[in-house]
Amino acid sequence: QVQLVESGGGLVQPGGSLRLSCAASGATLEYYAIGWFRQAPGKEREGVSCDSTDDDMTYYADSVKGRFTVSRDSAKNTVYLQMDSLEPEDTAVYYCAAAIVQGMCVPVIHVFGYDYWGKGTQVTVSS
Repeated sequence: QVQLVESGGGLVQPGGSLRLSCAASGATLEYYAIGWFRQAPGKEREGVSCDSTDDDMTYYADSVKGRFTVSRDSAKNTVYLQMDSLEPEDTAVYYCAAAIVQGMCVPVIHVFGYDYWGKGTQVTVSS
């Protein structure tokens, strides 16, 4: 049974930083494309980033480009989302998802086709 668990969310002031973690059990994330998504109250889930190892590409939504960075730690079987210069508009529940299929990551990040999803972690940016 594959499980993804997000952590690292919390309350942060505008301009602050958080690092989210997506830890996996039952699967080796090295072989999966990993997407980060977020969903704010009353809004649809939107793609934040997609990182794949088959083509060594990472895509970011325009709204987070230059502020968010994805990284992986194979030894810990964990993917991170470093979020800097946070804005109130970044407030949402953040989810990670894993997809085994190659070619999953494209410039326009979509929510379809992922095999596994975590349950999310809340990020609140407020003064």
